[in-house]
Amino acid sequence: MSDEQQSRPRAELTLDYGYGSHVGLRRELNEDSSVVTDELFAVADGMGGHEAGEVASSLAVQVLAEGWERARGRIDDAAMREALHEADARIRRETDSKAGTTLTGAVVAEFEGRREWLVFNIGDSRTYLLADGRLRQLTRDHSQVQEMYESGMITAAEMPNHPNRNVITRALGAGEAFSGEFTAMPVEAGQRLLVCSDGLTGEVSDAEIARILAAGRSAQDTVDWLIHQALRGGGRDNVTVVVVDVQAA
Repeated sequence: MSDEQQSRPRAELTLDYGYGSHVGLRRELNEDSSVVTDELFAVADGMGGHEAGEVASSLAVQVLAEGWERARGRIDDAAMREALHEADARIRRETDSKAGTTLTGAVVAEFEGRREWLVFNIGDSRTYLLADGRLRQLTRDHSQVQEMYESGMITAAEMPNHPNRNVITRALGAGEAFSGEFTAMPVEAGQRLLVCSDGLTGEVSDAEIARILAAGRSAQDTVDWLIHQALRGGGRDNVTVVVVDVQAA
């Protein structure tokens, strides 16, 4: 687990962040990967058997970081879509289409002269926003239980323990559907973003996540606390967490 926390000033805002990852209590290999740059924060959760999932998730965040560097920090949704297509192709090529990965996160992008978060997602890793004391899930899970819930087949209470809760419907490098979903929102002081793999959300409820995020601890302390709670909850999967605070400079 990393204990590093950084600050990156730009314009009138500062991004403070913390990040960490843990293999969990039941897995031998950590197949999660993450990328944290000045203004790009992403988590990927690989799948596909021993080591293959690790390769897929690592390739996803590597391609994303390369795209961000090519754009010199001025990435937009077109550049992001291009990076996702490149990541999908590279994963299929280097794993012989035997591995895949989720991918979610947020990047500071330029929209008509404004700086906004471009939030992206493929699969069931999640990005949340805590603002004004309220926690919102900014991403929509691409999963079988999400589709069942939206169609009225199951209730929200049934989702966490449903036998198909780990079946995803979109992934990079696997299956036929890998298109991402995007959401744009202003970058504003007082925001706290959470980017995480389902190793966190599978063990810790949204209500508990909201309580921890709102407790007033630093970004890195909050990351460590969330990972600890995931392990206390059972630690059945790898868990990776990134917390980003937007503060007035």
